[in-house]
Amino acid sequence: MASGKKQIKQLARQFLKMSIVDGVLSGDRVAGVLQYIEKHRPAGSLAILKVYQRLIAAEVARGQAMVEHAGSVNEKLLADIATSMSRRYSRKITSVAKPNHQLLAGLRVRVGDDVYESSVAGQLATLAGAV
Repeated sequence: MASGKKQIKQLARQFLKMSIVDGVLSGDRVAGVLQYIEKHRPAGSLAILKVYQRLIAAEVARGQAMVEHAGSVNEKLLADIATSMSRRYSRKITSVAKPNHQLLAGLRVRVGDDVYESSVAGQLATLAGAV
């Protein structure tokens, strides 16, 4: 069974590689992979789809700066964050605003697993951990 799981993960990773064009996830390629799976129904197709979905979600998160904010945020700030993160990661990053009223003030920016925080709530949490 362990080798079956390994094969499922390998196949899902191959599908992910086929879904990326010039370093960017392609919606057309993803649709093509899904059509292929639907048409050919490989063994363990449901498990393959679950792993593929997780890989796609992670890839989408890698190309997106989720900007959490307490107050308002303008389009110029979002564009500046996207430009800065694109430079930092050497790939195209888009930014998406997401209200988060628990922040009090400031911003939290998440790109994939990386988090950049300059919020009052984050600074208070750091101080509370130091005490």
